[in-house]
Amino acid sequence: MSLSIAMLSPEINRIGGTAPTTAPAITPPASAGSAPQTSFADTLASMATDAISTIKAGETTATAGMKGQASLQQVVQAVMMAEQTLQTVVAVRDKVVGAYQEISRMQI
Repeated sequence: MSLSIAMLSPEINRIGGTAPTTAPAITPPASAGSAPQTSFADTLASMATDAISTIKAGETTATAGMKGQASLQQVVQAVMMAEQTLQTVVAVRDKVVGAYQEISRMQI
């Protein structure tokens, strides 16, 4: 499963002109004492695993295209998805590094 913008925001469909068929579910805010269902580390690890599999699929499809086993359209789609995934990973990394640097500059 690869990371897509639609997974990050259910409202993204409205940009393309398609309206969602059902209203998004509104979840009540979690109380201070309740634990989250998944931790941030688990979410980050899952996203990293998805990114790695997407990039590997792009490489595999590109190799198959060079051998004549995949169409040009399939190769372009896989490579573009891998490129988009890589750009997302780099952006997340930059934000994490920036947050770490900002925390390290805080006075205790």
